[in-house]
Amino acid sequence: MTDNYPLDSPNTYPAAEIAHAWQRERPGTPTDSIEIVTPLWRLAKLFADDRRRVLADAGIDPATLDLLSVLRRAGAPYEVSTRELARRTLVTAGAISQRVARAEDAGLVTRRGADDGTRAVLVTLTPDGHDLIERTVDQVLTRESELVASLSPDARTQLAGQLQELLDQVARVARQPSSDS
Repeated sequence: MTDNYPLDSPNTYPAAEIAHAWQRERPGTPTDSIEIVTPLWRLAKLFADDRRRVLADAGIDPATLDLLSVLRRAGAPYEVSTRELARRTLVTAGAISQRVARAEDAGLVTRRGADDGTRAVLVTLTPDGHDLIERTVDQVLTRESELVASLSPDARTQLAGQLQELLDQVARVARQPSSDS
């Protein structure tokens, strides 16, 4: 599946060339991020497109995979509050409500009010939901392992640490106003 987006084709315009062109055209403009951010954007697009293809073949959409994965990783009895689902999936309460409703209609989850007198709603994985996530997670993770197989185990560990460090730093800085503001 291609969507005719330029990043579906092989990289014929490396990030270094983009940075060099900006340096030539706008001397003094900071270009040091281009050779990091551009490949990350391209990788994110390639990974997302590949995952969508794998999930389409498995008959599940990314939002449902996300929901079922959180429930499955929670361990038996595979039950999580909607508030916790929203926190773990980084989406709004409204989005979680829609995801849960679709998964409930498909027989993948059930929901009920908490027994503690609060207004909390608990979502539980059904046997059908459990079977689907068990099949799908192996397909997705096997494929993603294939995609990073060119990296040695040590290189994967090092890159994972560097990416987490970058993610943590970007998350801190992104919450602050831009220096141009």
